Amino acid sequence: MLASALGFTAMTTLIKFLGDDYPAALQTFYRQAAGLIVLAPMILRDWKGAFRTTRPGILFFRSSVGTLAMILSFYAFQVLPLAEANALSFTRTLWLVPLAFFVLHEKLGPLRIAAALVGFVGVLVMLQPGAPGHGFGWGQMAALASALGFALTITGMKVMTRDHSPFTLLVWSAALGLAFSIPPALFVWRWPEPFDLLLLALMGVLGTITQGCYIKGMQIGDAAAMAPIDYTRLVFSAAIGFLVFHEIPTWATIAGAAIVVGSTLFITLRELQLARKGRAVS
Repeated sequence: MLASALGFTAMTTLIKFLGDDYPAALQTFYRQAAGLIVLAPMILRDWKGAFRTTRPGILFFRSSVGTLAMILSFYAFQVLPLAEANALSFTRTLWLVPLAFFVLHEKLGPLRIAAALVGFVGVLVMLQPGAPGHGFGWGQMAALASALGFALTITGMKVMTRDHSPFTLLVWSAALGLAFSIPPALFVWRWPEPFDLLLLALMGVLGTITQGCYIKGMQIGDAAAMAPIDYTRLVFSAAIGFLVFHEIPTWATIAGAAIVVGSTLFITLRELQLARKGRAVS
């Protein structure tokens, strides 16, 4: 999980570093292409099994929404301070609360609803709408929209994991993600310099490694202990933002991020606790 947090921070650092010359849509294409190349050896062992599915419609929906969310996320990391973009990305857990009710028809308790509302208050603290020099700019809107998009893909994953392996979902996401990223990339296409191509490829590899480390960490470690470690990327991003891009987080960002992290951590641990109770009863 710590390697996942470090890998994500390194990837977002490259996103921001390359952002002046390579728009978000183009970066998304290279990230997806590199990720698919990394997975290719495993896919070729049993390509029919890797792509076997009974519900291609949901997979197409997940990948299309996920690709759009990735483009918006890359744009947010390009234009916002790293600490703020990272903090806003954690709101995906808050979006999962209403999606769980409307899409998965899960029952929501008052604590879960209250935690989500408190989390969105944290977003308002960060953005300070109405204050001079603050508000909902394009970067903030992109970050929140991407978090909603990723929440939709996670909701779809919860449905699909009932009869699909995580590897199959990862393969479909990589393959369709590459296909869906081609049209927007063509509108802003440019051939990268050799060194830039290396960095773009590294960004894609880091993205795949980050996903793999996260899944493995949650698989072999206690989920309640693993979940908080993901938030260390806020510390890493703030440090990189200061050292590399000379960004100093505002007190509003720090306070709002603390509220968002606290609420999302509460929701995560609460869901794990309820899941354990459910398994004990059954």
